Amino acid sequence: MKLLLCLGNPTEKYSNTRHNAGFMFADILASKLNGNFSFEGKFKSFICKTVYNDETIWIIKPQTYMNLSGEALAALKNFYKINISDLFVVYDDISLNLGTIRFRSKGSDGGHNGIKSVIKYAQSQEFDRLKIGIGPQPPFMKSEDYVLQNFSKDEQELLKNTLIKSVDAFLYYCECSDLVKVQNKYN
Repeated sequence: MKLLLCLGNPTEKYSNTRHNAGFMFADILASKLNGNFSFEGKFKSFICKTVYNDETIWIIKPQTYMNLSGEALAALKNFYKINISDLFVVYDDISLNLGTIRFRSKGSDGGHNGIKSVIKYAQSQEFDRLKIGIGPQPPFMKSEDYVLQNFSKDEQELLKNTLIKSVDAFLYYCECSDLVKVQNKYN
């Protein structure tokens, strides 16, 4: 089983912003696996339960806003007694250029408030993750303003291709269960 926590912000207002790359990824993956999301109030999330390569995958889109993403994880983790080894997180990364993805096995929050919340509630940094590049951030702009911007028209095609590549990369991860192999192929 994989608990795939995809980070973003709820509501239409944020749906096309840079900070919602995780939600965009979730929607493409669910569609590819013929899954549908339904809201689960006790988990503060939209959840899609699907199967790939004989493994159950729970695709989670927390509705707690980015900075509180860990609250949704805690509710799921406690209710289903989920091991940290089953957690995989997908989120945007301002330090990576748009078009770039990076798999990582563990690490700090890197200044990302959503990951900071996940680490707090998971009580661990030891989970696999996929970072989707949304940069570079203009030097004159605050990061909190930049991540809440919509992608420009020129960026949308590259974003779409990156998200499709990210979904394919995650499915490869599910097939081979070897993060180093996935990193060598996609990072």
